[in-house]
Amino acid sequence: MGKLIVLTGPSGVGKGTLLTALLQNHPEIYLSISATTRSPRPGEVHGQNYYFLTKSQFAEMIAAGEFLEWAEFAGNYYGTPRKAIADQIAEDKIVLLEIEVQGARQVRQSFPEALQIFILPPSVAELEKRIRGRGQDPEEAILKRLKQAETELAAASEFDIQIVNDDLNQALCAIEAAIFN
Repeated sequence: MGKLIVLTGPSGVGKGTLLTALLQNHPEIYLSISATTRSPRPGEVHGQNYYFLTKSQFAEMIAAGEFLEWAEFAGNYYGTPRKAIADQIAEDKIVLLEIEVQGARQVRQSFPEALQIFILPPSVAELEKRIRGRGQDPEEAILKRLKQAETELAAASEFDIQIVNDDLNQALCAIEAAIFN
């Protein structure tokens, strides 16, 4: 039987790295493709990286209840189209959503049977080191991410399973055990 898995946690915790490894080990897992109103970045493909929509298209989908979850970040909208998820689950697929805590809470309301996994850093100091180590963000953005991470970490107990990403292989094994057992 198909099922929905939600993977969440603060920025910098390693969700993307874990997700890449999980999909390499289990290509049968369907990774949900989000919709967004932001412009495609170089190399991004509509229907592969995101469904790129206009704000009016996105608003119509919100009004029609076509999103499992949606949110606004930095002036753009992001959401998970409900139909693609339902179609994959109907085909007995395991569907994986990698989304922010706010979206995960919405999924819990609209799809309570989803398994929700929260990825934790080994410590807040390590999370800060990882975020700074990316070398991508100005100080103001780093501080904003860290403040957001504190709020999100406080919500970890709301989720079905909490996994500390201290060792990548151990964290990956814990995720696989949660999904397949």
